[in-house]
Amino acid sequence: MTERTADVIVIGGAAMGSSVACHLAQRNDFSGRIVVIEADPAYEICASARSAASIRQQFSTGINIEISLYGISFLREIGTALEVNGERPAVDLHEGGYLFLATPDKTAILEENHRLQQGLGADISFFDSEGLKRAYPWLNVADIDAGCHGRTGEGWFDGYGLMQAFRKKARSLDVDYIAARAEIAARTGGDWTVRLSSGDTLTAPVVVNCAGASGGSDICRQAGLDVPVVPRKRFVFTFECREKLANFPMLIDPTGTYVRPEGTGFLCGSAPPEDQDPDCNDFTVDHTLFDEHIWPTLAERVPAFEAIKPGAAWAGTYDMNLFDHNAFVGTVPDLEGFYLALGFSGHGLQQSPAVGRGLAELIATGSYQTLDLSALSIERLKANTPIVERNVV
Repeated sequence: MTERTADVIVIGGAAMGSSVACHLAQRNDFSGRIVVIEADPAYEICASARSAASIRQQFSTGINIEISLYGISFLREIGTALEVNGERPAVDLHEGGYLFLATPDKTAILEENHRLQQGLGADISFFDSEGLKRAYPWLNVADIDAGCHGRTGEGWFDGYGLMQAFRKKARSLDVDYIAARAEIAARTGGDWTVRLSSGDTLTAPVVVNCAGASGGSDICRQAGLDVPVVPRKRFVFTFECREKLANFPMLIDPTGTYVRPEGTGFLCGSAPPEDQDPDCNDFTVDHTLFDEHIWPTLAERVPAFEAIKPGAAWAGTYDMNLFDHNAFVGTVPDLEGFYLALGFSGHGLQQSPAVGRGLAELIATGSYQTLDLSALSIERLKANTPIVERNVV
């Protein structure tokens, strides 16, 4: 058994953990040793590799909008931000926009959200039903009163590519990556001791929990903190459509079912009913969700989808925050040196640039320097003051 020391240990090396490590290593005011521990070094089952990988500003809370406004600017400039030895990463960003549809009973909420989004600088168009017909002639709007579309700043990208770009940049800045499973063993004298599945141990004054659905809540319990974060399985289905549909965005049906272009075809998904959504760590695909809910819903909304050819499908896991479906980010009262980036509930990829930057600021200086992420503090759990996000997809 080998005992080693570090200044910062990041548990979880996918997009979020690698973003934290990368941003911290890039700072001129931090020179300590950073170690990232990743239990799945091939990244076969991490959420970053199995996500639908999209970004939007169409949230109903200011903090989520601002996080993604920074995220889109980062993705646009990723080649410069994460260049290594002259190699500039690309993540195939398509700013096709989200199109949220609202039935008459939800139009007032859509209008309120739109005002907030525009006030913060998001580039979002508002359509009445006639405007939707003109802009999207392939869309059935018989039951739709209004819709909002992101003209710029929203779309989809290569999530695996983003994760690897963060990781490659971090490694170029001497961040160490260790392939192992980690557990919190003790905290003594101001240092955390982390035991690895290899039998080695690491000690550091700072631990950042970015373990996600694969063990983030377990790491919290080992540190002395209970969080309502659980792994929930989500499916992504693909299909081909014979008819060509121009200007197709990331379409969000009022039911929450989504579909967007992917290559020459389409990619889609939907959350299952709450009573059919248990905690789960397996990756078996339930095709009945597609056959009985997703396809009928999409065929009703886009008549051209009545004739399709189903393609590949896969499953991944969200680290679902049952408290309010928003992440816990930052320090933890009474657990000095223990930081959270957990419970993103499906938004982790798009939020990884801003959260990684914010945690790096917090660790290096003791406070947020650019975007204040304190609204995402774990303290809202104790105070029972959830963030009410009405645009949960």
